[in-house]
Amino acid sequence: MRKLLVLAAVGLLAQLVDGSLGMAYGVTSSTMLLAVGIAPAAASAAVHFSEIGTSLVSGISHHKLGNVDWRTVAILAGPGFVGAFAGATFLSSLDGAVAKPWVAGLLLLLGLYVLWRFLVLGGRRPVFKARPAPGMLVPMGLVGGTLDAVGGGGWGPVGTTTLLSSGRLEPRKVIGSIDTSEFLVAVGGSLGFLIALGSQGIEWAIAGALLAGGVIAAPIAAWLVRILPARVIGVAAGGLIVLTNVRTIAGTLGVTGSAATVLTVAVAAAWLLAIAWAVHQERTARAAEAAEAELIAA
Repeated sequence: MRKLLVLAAVGLLAQLVDGSLGMAYGVTSSTMLLAVGIAPAAASAAVHFSEIGTSLVSGISHHKLGNVDWRTVAILAGPGFVGAFAGATFLSSLDGAVAKPWVAGLLLLLGLYVLWRFLVLGGRRPVFKARPAPGMLVPMGLVGGTLDAVGGGGWGPVGTTTLLSSGRLEPRKVIGSIDTSEFLVAVGGSLGFLIALGSQGIEWAIAGALLAGGVIAAPIAAWLVRILPARVIGVAAGGLIVLTNVRTIAGTLGVTGSAATVLTVAVAAAWLLAIAWAVHQERTARAAEAAEAELIAA
């Protein structure tokens, strides 16, 4: 019982981050399950079954608050379902560890670009282009869905990073659309795991505990996305992308122990400073807009 309560707390925290920054539910939950000795396929299966419920509640919450671009969801969700189903079905024969550092390297570069894009604006507001085209969304969905099933997480890091770096949707709609489309990704992955593992291979109690915590956090996270400025969300998400993938690459290069801890703390500190700077820039922009409005009124 105590273990399930801890996992419910993990699900709550993971969904709070995922629903407000567009990633980390699968990665956080899978890491915890692997740490306590759950097999990779069983861990990923439990996470995907819990995500069916958390992503559904999250999608409804984001929709009610206007955080979803339904055209993006309609194009993205189908390929995500196919990728997740294929990744889950063939998980036992795929070596995700080989591709992981290369994917992490690409995501790290994109995360740095996202940070740069939202930090160099000065007092200006972010401007977003036309919505993303199917030529970008379809392959992104296939890759993101496959990595999500194989690695226990990947839909958010791939989807959120790619859409944010493209500059074609404001951050709250990127996060809302990725979270909403994740419902079909979770369904696809879950069906694949049922075929590959059978119902006896699914840790239903663990999935239920993660689900309980995630459902509580989903509406809160959607509300945070609705009220936070685009600049702050962009910098927060970009920093999380960098922090997550720096750890992956460091581990691949053999950086462990105290050296890995120092690196993580340094990157996290830089991330917090970047968020503080984004908040300062947002206040500067609002002050300038207020002064301009007063001049016009006078």
